[in-house]
Amino acid sequence: MKLASRSVFICFLFTLFQATAQENAELKKSAFHFHASYIGDVVSNFHGGLKTGTTYLGLANIKAGFDTENANWWKGGEAFVNLANTHGGTPSATYVGDFQGVSNIEAGNLTFLYELWYKQSIANVTITVGLQDLNADFATTENGSLFTNSSFGIQSSIADNISTPIFPLTALGANIQWNISDSFSWEMAVFDGTPDDFEKNPYNINWKLSKDQGYLAVTEFQIKKSLIKNTTASYKFGAYFHEHNDSTYIEQQNGGFYFIADQYINSKFSVFSQIGFSPKAKNRHNHFLSLGFSYKNWSKKRPEDQFGVAIAYAGIDGNDVGSETAIEMTYLFSLNKYIYFRPDIQYIINPAGMQTKLNNALVGFIRVGVDF
Repeated sequence: MKLASRSVFICFLFTLFQATAQENAELKKSAFHFHASYIGDVVSNFHGGLKTGTTYLGLANIKAGFDTENANWWKGGEAFVNLANTHGGTPSATYVGDFQGVSNIEAGNLTFLYELWYKQSIANVTITVGLQDLNADFATTENGSLFTNSSFGIQSSIADNISTPIFPLTALGANIQWNISDSFSWEMAVFDGTPDDFEKNPYNINWKLSKDQGYLAVTEFQIKKSLIKNTTASYKFGAYFHEHNDSTYIEQQNGGFYFIADQYINSKFSVFSQIGFSPKAKNRHNHFLSLGFSYKNWSKKRPEDQFGVAIAYAGIDGNDVGSETAIEMTYLFSLNKYIYFRPDIQYIINPAGMQTKLNNALVGFIRVGVDF
C-alpha cells in the first residue's frame, strides 16, 4: 500500500505537469504559479529558562501550483507541491525550555517535502487528497497568525496530545469541504494516524498506511457572522479523534474539542480567542486558552503595519512542573509587498517543557520575512 499510494499520486501529478509543459508559453504562464518565501529569526533569551543566549533559525519554502481550468482542461482542479528547508538553532530546546514553542519555525536542520496534493472543486464542495498540513484548513485563527509563538498557530492541546500532521511533519490525508452558504461551512478530514518521524523518513517521501498506524479524523463547523454591525467575524467549532496501536500493539484512542473566534471590532481593531479541551484521564495537558488583539492600518503612511498582544495558557496537570503561560507583544513593519520586519518579545511564565521547574523567561525576537 505504501508504494502504491505514493507511486500512483506522483505519477498522476507528473502527467499533469508534463502535459501542460507541451502547451504554448502563454498557457503555461496562466496555468502554473510559483512562489518562494523565507523567514529568518534572531532569538535571544535574556533571562530565565534553561540558559541565556542568542541563536538564529530559518525556514525556506518553494511552492508550485497548477490550475486545470487555466490550462483549458477542466474546471476546479488544482495540483500543488511545497518543498521546505529548516535550519539553524533551536531556541525552545536549547535556551528557553518552554512547552508551547516560542518560534513557530523551530524544527532543526531538515530538507523535506511539506505538501503534495490535488484539489477538486465541484459547485460548493471541495475535495483534497495527498500530503497535507492539518493546520492549513483546521484550527486556524486569522488574527493569531500575526504572532510567533506556536500556540497561536495551532493550540498546544491539539499539537502535543496526538500525532498531528502539522509543521514540520505532514501526512497523507483526504479532506472534504462543503460551503453551505456565505455564512456557514463544514469540513472533515481523515489523516494517517502515525506518520514516520524524520529519523525514519528524513525527506517525508516514504509514506505508508496500515492498521497499526491508525487514523486521525477531524471535523470543523464555521460560522461567518459578526456580532457587531458592519464588521466581519469567524467562529469555529471543531472535534478530533485519534486511534492507533502503540509499540506493544495495544489500541490507543484519544481526542478533544476546540473553539476559535476571530472578531473585528472595526476595520482596524480585531480580537481572537482559542479554547481547547482534551480528556483529563488521557492527557496531562488537557485544557488550553488564548486571548489576543491586533491593530492594523493605524497610519495612512503605513497602512500594512500591525501591532498585537496575545496570551496563551497551556493547562498541565499531574506533574511537578505545572502549567505554562506565554505572553507575546509584536509589531509588523511592512517594508514593501515583498519584505517585512517584525520585532517581537515574549514572557514565558513557568516554562514547562522540561522535567524540572525553570525560572520565568524573557525572550526577544527579530523576524525578517521575504515573499516573492
